[in-house]
Amino acid sequence: MTDENSADWYSADAATFGDRVAAAREAAGLTAAALARQLGVKLETVQNWENDHSEPRANKLQMMSGMLNVSMRWLLTGEGDGIDSPNAGFDNSDLTKALADLARMRAQALALSQDMGHLEKRLRAMIREGVL
Repeated sequence: MTDENSADWYSADAATFGDRVAAAREAAGLTAAALARQLGVKLETVQNWENDHSEPRANKLQMMSGMLNVSMRWLLTGEGDGIDSPNAGFDNSDLTKALADLARMRAQALALSQDMGHLEKRLRAMIREGVL
């Protein structure tokens, strides 16, 4: 849990209350139905919160923040103790390596495609010549 990594990703400008509820619920390993059961509300109620159709009352908000291990302030505003952003700990060298791997695989696919084209030509020629 951190507030500096999640500040931008889950800020009030970038995410809604419902986004933060869903993200915290998923980070806690709970389904919407399981959270609803634990809070003593209907599944539809949790879905409405996550879809920003409604917000919980203060007592449910307090219970939810405890269950999801985030602060009420974070749920409401994205500030304070919340979950890590999805890219927390992501190293740009990982992205560079992934792009290099993609370029290598694309070159291999192109070479394989060319080889398949040559083989297809040979097989067609063999069919025309009556070899096959």
